[in-house]
Amino acid sequence: MSRRHLLIAAGVIVVLAYPLLAGSSPVYGRMGALVILAAIGVSAWNIVGGYAGQVSVGHVVFFGCGAYAAMGAYTHFALSPLVGIPAGIVLAVAIAAIIGVPTLRLSGHYFSMATIAVAELVRLVVTNTDYLGAAVGLSGPTVPRNVFDLSFISALPYYYLFLVVLAITLLITWWMTSSRMGFYLRAIRDSERAARSLGAPTSRTKLYAFMLSAGLTSIAGALYAMMFGFVDPDSGFGILISVKILIMAALGGAGLLFGPLVGAAILVPLEEISNSVLGGKGAGLTFVVYGAIILLIARFQPGGILTLIKRLSERRGKPKEAAAVAAGASHAP
Repeated sequence: MSRRHLLIAAGVIVVLAYPLLAGSSPVYGRMGALVILAAIGVSAWNIVGGYAGQVSVGHVVFFGCGAYAAMGAYTHFALSPLVGIPAGIVLAVAIAAIIGVPTLRLSGHYFSMATIAVAELVRLVVTNTDYLGAAVGLSGPTVPRNVFDLSFISALPYYYLFLVVLAITLLITWWMTSSRMGFYLRAIRDSERAARSLGAPTSRTKLYAFMLSAGLTSIAGALYAMMFGFVDPDSGFGILISVKILIMAALGGAGLLFGPLVGAAILVPLEEISNSVLGGKGAGLTFVVYGAIILLIARFQPGGILTLIKRLSERRGKPKEAAAVAAGASHAP
């Protein structure tokens, strides 16, 4: 078994055993669940933002679709939030198809700016719509919740539920990257003009990736609403959510399968610790930290932490290879 497979196996064991390592502390249990939840959203964004290189800052729209659909089914119809998940997926994919056709023709920061504009427009519409709770938001009806509503006192069930969803998301991503669509996306990221000249259906491939990413992101939003039992325009459609997703992907390694999980495992505990230590005073500091992380990544390691680890391991392996070559040459006739 190679070193890479050993590291992956060790990582899987650590993730599965995390609740045991964290003990009975509700703080660490909740933090673990939030890390896995964030990794789901970032992995969904990674399909279009990492592999295709289309940096969307408006994915919060799809996150909010899932959250409001799940909470809307619970609030207006007293149904399980699970009922709202399919509706959230359909709504997110439909919005992605509508806004994807014009915006995906843009490239670079123009595409990012267009997605920000769409996200802010949707947030304003939701804020002024009474049926969606307006600025107050939606919360569950005043009736006892049960297990079918995915309402748990402990964070442990949420942790393993989110872990199953993350595993499915990663499997879908792995399948996608191993297919023809994945090769097209990587070609588009490297040079869309060259990919188009070689006959790759760039527009259609980007749109399909955008729609797939939107559907998976809406699931992350629905899971968020189920865990917290509440959603409002800021928690469902706040632009800061998209910024966090982007930073986590860049920090761990955009375009890498496990990059989102690494980024979430670093940024979420950092945010939770700063909020715990500083309380309300840490709100402004959070933006400062995010900005500093963006600058450091852009300046020193654009490929993310996993790329850095891979590069360091390759450097360690080169002296051994050079020594082996030299030894072979010295014994040559």
